[in-house]
Amino acid sequence: MARGSYVWGIDVGKSALKALRCRTSDDPKKLEAVAFEYIEYPMILTQAEADPVELVRSALEQFIGRHDLKGDMVAVSVPGNLGLSKFIKLPPIETKKIPDIVKYEARQQIPFPLEQVVWRWQRLAGGMVEESGFVFDAEVALFAMKREQVFKALAPLEQAGIHVDVLQLTPIALANMAIFDQLPDPSTLDPDQHAPSVALVSVGVDSTDLVVTNGRRIWQRSIPAGGSNFTRSLVQGMKLTFSRAETLKRNAVKAEDPKAVFKTMKPVFNEFASELQRSLNYFTGTDKTATISKVLLMGNATKLRGLTDFVAQQLQLDVQRLDKFNGLEGAAVLSSPAFREHQLAFGTAYGLALQAAGAAAISTNLLPDEIVRDRIIESKKPWAVGALVGLLAAALINFSGMFAAWTAYAPDLYATAFGKADEVKLKSAAATAAIGQVRDRQAAAISQQQWLARVQNERFESLDMLRAVQSLLPHDEGDVVPENPADRNELHIARMDCQFFPDLSLWFGGLKQQWAETHIGDDSAANDNEAQPPGSGAAATGDGQGSESPAPPPDAAAVEGGEAAKTTEVTGPTGAGWVVELQGHHFHNEQRHKPSEGAQFLRDTLIKSLLGKGSEVIVSAGPLAGQKVNISELGIGFPVIVESSPVRTLRIPVANLSEGSGRPAGAFQQPGGELPESTEPQELSLKRYDFVVQFCWQPRPAGQASPSSPSQPAAAE
Repeated sequence: MARGSYVWGIDVGKSALKALRCRTSDDPKKLEAVAFEYIEYPMILTQAEADPVELVRSALEQFIGRHDLKGDMVAVSVPGNLGLSKFIKLPPIETKKIPDIVKYEARQQIPFPLEQVVWRWQRLAGGMVEESGFVFDAEVALFAMKREQVFKALAPLEQAGIHVDVLQLTPIALANMAIFDQLPDPSTLDPDQHAPSVALVSVGVDSTDLVVTNGRRIWQRSIPAGGSNFTRSLVQGMKLTFSRAETLKRNAVKAEDPKAVFKTMKPVFNEFASELQRSLNYFTGTDKTATISKVLLMGNATKLRGLTDFVAQQLQLDVQRLDKFNGLEGAAVLSSPAFREHQLAFGTAYGLALQAAGAAAISTNLLPDEIVRDRIIESKKPWAVGALVGLLAAALINFSGMFAAWTAYAPDLYATAFGKADEVKLKSAAATAAIGQVRDRQAAAISQQQWLARVQNERFESLDMLRAVQSLLPHDEGDVVPENPADRNELHIARMDCQFFPDLSLWFGGLKQQWAETHIGDDSAANDNEAQPPGSGAAATGDGQGSESPAPPPDAAAVEGGEAAKTTEVTGPTGAGWVVELQGHHFHNEQRHKPSEGAQFLRDTLIKSLLGKGSEVIVSAGPLAGQKVNISELGIGFPVIVESSPVRTLRIPVANLSEGSGRPAGAFQQPGGELPESTEPQELSLKRYDFVVQFCWQPRPAGQASPSSPSQPAAAE
């Protein structure tokens, strides 16, 4: 932020303006003073008849008239009672969360909305330990000042043409001075050892700033007692005007009766020492490990004879006036009689110069952000103007060259060249169009070839599906076909239909209950088989008929309430495909057929085969053309019994056989093996079960995996 190698620290006090111009030295622990200014006001700003604005303006005009501040960085102080200073000890916290908790603390500690104040914070190095991203024993310094007070403090300096770069509270400037000038480097201190502290007492006109620090921790307080308290005691005790009392205070030793003067000021001595004692006791009470090695007095009021010894006696500490700056060099300033006379008043200006030079321990700046932003913009304006002028000059030169070329252009000289260029352009456009047409024809031919290749396989897909369904229908092996239709392993398909679905999941989503019933039926039938004792049922009777009517088959209704909830959720088909529906019936429903009757017979035959558990089928196209493949390879799966009717009895009249027959056509052999004696026409009694089965079909050549459909449930089983 520095604009040059020189810095100014300006302390606009209530009795005088103190300014110190410095620059960094070759020794990092030194600061070189090159100029100073001490301008005392005609009267103290707090006097009733004083005009503070005019007195400060006049002093600043004198200061500007004697010194040129252009290019120098300026730091200014404001009284500590105009701002807020808090030193907060944080709990163990992540490093990255420190700004958030500091903002929370600021809202709690500052008695104004944050939008109405300028606030800054800084981490202090003392006692801070970082482990695994967490900070322990961390302490932060929080400073705040109302915006209206900030702009009020800056107003006289801005009116005088002084651009302030750093705005700092007076107690913090004194702390920076004490850490740099009177204490060892904090980085050289042992963190496990409690370093002794120094108490800095800066006596002003109306108040006294008390700062206690050991380089790692800072504590400060403003005491409402200053040099004017001694003056007012003389005004009241000796009946003098304020001006005469101030003069008498400064020259008490030379007074006609010095003893009377000091006796009059004795109560103020006692009050001042008591306030210091209470403040230091409070500090040592809050920090049991703290010790104060010495007390340093500053301010012109501390030149009062006997004050140092009296305070030392009351505090029982080493008390001395800070009449020498260890870290300040520059013989021209330090040897000046005027500087030596008022050296006790330059502590704040010294601390401000340290911060402006970048050598201060606390570097917070209460200058509002908008002022800093405006200063940056203002500093860049000359560069922006120069860049715009350069761009304008470059554009003008470019335009001049183009204008000269344009005025020198003669169309007749280039007519032939332009004509040939147009011809070449037309030929090029024609060639480009011809190439585009060839590419379009090539793409169309490739598309036609690909379509023909797909048709080569697709034309067999429907035939393979029909052939597969036909081969999966149950039938009796060999040439032996039972004479009684009820004993035949047959399913009579009356109707077959299909419908295309863009998304088969919509179809399957409405049939999940039927799906569960279809496959739980298989489990129920198997359980019935295991539970039936040997010799029971149709095999136990000699004539194949039970004494009681047969129990209904273990269809879906029998298990709907109990076992349906136990069925594992199955992921249905997805993607486009066909839903094929088969409507039919069968007569395999006699008592002797248990448990394979009704819906269970359908599950044991067609449903089982459609799940890929039956025999393999031969395909006509695809990578596996001519080979036997599982039914799932054709894209067939997810069979569901969508409709299931109760078993009903049909009586069918049977006509006599034609000649050459020895018995009627309806005289079927009974299970006992005997033929009926009657040769009259008979009726055939059959038990019929009607059903509707649906399954999905996603056509694809056998051997080619489906990109959109999940694995069949058969594979999971």
